[in-house]
Amino acid sequence: MTKNTSPASIGRKAVLGAGAAVLAATASLSSIQAMAADHEVQMLNQGPGGAMVFEPAYIKADIGDTVTFKPTQRGGHNTKSAYVPAGAEAWDSAPDQELTVELTAEGVYVYICKPHMVMGMAGVIQVGEATDLEAATEAANKAAAAFALNKDRLTSALAQIQ
Repeated sequence: MTKNTSPASIGRKAVLGAGAAVLAATASLSSIQAMAADHEVQMLNQGPGGAMVFEPAYIKADIGDTVTFKPTQRGGHNTKSAYVPAGAEAWDSAPDQELTVELTAEGVYVYICKPHMVMGMAGVIQVGEATDLEAATEAANKAAAAFALNKDRLTSALAQIQ
């Protein structure tokens, strides 16, 4: 039996091979997206951690996960990044508006509620390894210097980093 090696035959095989590769890559990307988690953070006037809190105050996540900030108890809460790792986008939500943030870079994210920052309303997200812990801690200490109450909230959240 002889093989068909005409240009038309070779071209069809190349197209079929490329098509199979695209399908495999698409399936792989779809499975990665399906594995991404959405973490929910409630913005509360009163919660287990006291007055004016993000609950939970610390989240461990993976690259590609999202965090949805929910104004569960309305009180003019927002979420604003105080520090993000290199390659990540900063955010700043409107008061009492839900916001979903995609976590695109490994490292530590520090965020605050602008209207209630003085009350220590802040939190931390760790994505993968805490490769930038020193810079994130410096940014957290700078934010905490403006807290009149709950000065240890960011320190407690940072202490949970693994």
